[in-house]
Amino acid sequence: MTVRLFTPEGMMQPVPYHHVAIGTGTRQVHVAGQIARDAEANPVAPGDLTGQVAQALRNAALGLTGAGASFADVVRLRFFVTRWSPEKMDDFMAGVERVADELGMPRPWPPVSLIGVDYLFEPDVLVEVEAFAVLD
Repeated sequence: MTVRLFTPEGMMQPVPYHHVAIGTGTRQVHVAGQIARDAEANPVAPGDLTGQVAQALRNAALGLTGAGASFADVVRLRFFVTRWSPEKMDDFMAGVERVADELGMPRPWPPVSLIGVDYLFEPDVLVEVEAFAVLD
């Protein structure tokens, strides 16, 4: 097993992710920030956080697959969401749940951060996701 995900006793629960990941492989995969664009760079789900989260995760999965990895190999996910507020959590989680089974995302997820930012590089981009994986 290349990746071991766990939450030590005494750490905050319940959360939908593990607090700790140990990667024992020698090859690392870093998928750059993925956004809601299709292969021709067309925006997907403009103005829809749920749809953009789903598409950004699909794009991250394409990057992982291209490197011979999957979400099972991911040791960390990092999300950036524009103009974040706690009221957006339901829409954010709906986007993850929309594609979790399709993409084979483990549950609980690997360690994850959600970082609120003022804006991303294009005005229509609501979310960006980075994935870090370890392979043998």
